[in-house]
Amino acid sequence: MKEKKDLFRMIPSVDEIISMDEIKKFYKMTSHQNIVECIRKVLEEIRSLIIQLPEQEISHFKISQEELIQAISQKIKKKNELSLCSVINATGVVLHTNLGRALLSEEIKEALWSVASQYSTLEMNVETGKRGSRYDHVEELLCKLTGAESAIVVNNNAAAVTLVLSALAKEQKVIVSRGELVEIGGSFRIPEVMEQSGAHLVEVGATNKTHIKDYENAIDENTGALLKVHTSNYRILGFSESVSSKELVGLARKYEIPALEDVGSGVLIDLSNYGLSPEPTVQSIIEAGMDIVTFSGDKLLGGPQAGIIIGKKKYIEKIKKHPLNRAFRIDKLTLVALEATLKIYEEGENVIQRIPTLRMLIENKEILYDKAIKLKIAIQKNVTNNFYVEIEESCSQVGGGALPLEELPTYVVSIWSDSYSVNEIEEKLRNFRKPIFTRIFKQRIFFDVRTIVENDIEEIAQAMKLICKEKIRR
Repeated sequence: MKEKKDLFRMIPSVDEIISMDEIKKFYKMTSHQNIVECIRKVLEEIRSLIIQLPEQEISHFKISQEELIQAISQKIKKKNELSLCSVINATGVVLHTNLGRALLSEEIKEALWSVASQYSTLEMNVETGKRGSRYDHVEELLCKLTGAESAIVVNNNAAAVTLVLSALAKEQKVIVSRGELVEIGGSFRIPEVMEQSGAHLVEVGATNKTHIKDYENAIDENTGALLKVHTSNYRILGFSESVSSKELVGLARKYEIPALEDVGSGVLIDLSNYGLSPEPTVQSIIEAGMDIVTFSGDKLLGGPQAGIIIGKKKYIEKIKKHPLNRAFRIDKLTLVALEATLKIYEEGENVIQRIPTLRMLIENKEILYDKAIKLKIAIQKNVTNNFYVEIEESCSQVGGGALPLEELPTYVVSIWSDSYSVNEIEEKLRNFRKPIFTRIFKQRIFFDVRTIVENDIEEIAQAMKLICKEKIRR
């Protein structure tokens, strides 16, 4: 009678496996060290499997050379891949934080690669031949587009707010409406950001109502700034009231203290012209007189992750000289991506279609339906009769802490099967060669076509084909 020790003896050695022709081909892909490491991991997995094997299954256990080579091959390929990779977003969340938020325009690929693969003018002034400032590449563009006097860019908006408060109000009081003490995301909250900056929070008003007199009553000789935070990731509805940017600026002028506003998402185009909920543009806030405005680059702006700081020159100069600025500064790849994105806005031609985030947000239902039909046909060609495919109406989300109440009418291609549970299908799609992220609703897999690009359709169809083949082989 076969025992577990007999199964252990059946496991081939590392040297035996390395000598196989099917494994030798991987020396073109990776190093000997990586191949050996992958072989050892697979053999260890087999040993663990044998240890856990019930007694009644020992006699049936086999080590197939074909399956062994396949497992090692998959392990080597996986090890050779980058952990950070492109995926298909079929969730319908346009600014999906976990999937990288805004998609960069195809137009800027050449500029990105050129700067990434060669030396660049990051901090060099070509005209003078002397050291320049990395902010020069975007400052003029930002000022032109927003109407601000000056600008600086750091690595994200939380850093932007921290830097502004530390540079302009450290060890001083900063007055904020209680209804605007937002959590930015990932447990980063305005009070905690303020604490790290060295500024002292003074809450005024009530959660649902804050008046201008609430700010004024809190001002004293230790007040360093008035701060307004745009509640871009939630809304207070009903019996509510807040102080406008213009009102806050008027009060700040009266007491000669800076007025600051964190817009959060930051948008340069009035989206209400395209049927979306009204959102204050960055230009309108600068026009209201705000001394400093901060916003993200990778949300409604549609660019790379960045924290953009614009406003009055005298305050921006102070921010630029602050020691934290070096810790928060923007890198060359982000900088070129931001500059190239801003140039699309500067050109002013067909901006909505050239910025992927904006295009997805305003995509009309006719285009979405055509895409849904293409996806449905492609999937149906690649699945068996025990898979069901339909087109349904649904709603997409903006995501990224922007336009929280906005529901974007969309079409989804829904699938379900007699052979697999929706959780099994979701897992297999997620582990496809190019991971596919979907959503599950009412025991169906939803592919929301709003966030699917044309090239994704064939990939999704091939993934479904592979899932069907796996089921047939069982």
